[in-house]
Amino acid sequence: MPFVKVHTVKGALNEEEKARIKEQITDTMVAVEGGGNPDFRQHVWVLIEEIEGANWSIGGVEPSAEMIQAIKQAAPAASE
Repeated sequence: MPFVKVHTVKGALNEEEKARIKEQITDTMVAVEGGGNPDFRQHVWVLIEEIEGANWSIGGVEPSAEMIQAIKQAAPAASE
């Protein structure tokens, strides 16, 4: 039974993004570890743990939710 833990800066993801992450990680685990068996879905655990920015460092800088949003907006869209 897989357990996938995602760490992120608190406030960096909205509820829709968290739901998409959980769904897509689950889909991946079903495809890879579960061999594509849809019954395996009920055994996949996904935890999103939000951690205060003060507990992180990115390039020596304490990240904020706003900083993460700016990075996400600057990244090219997946369809590009």
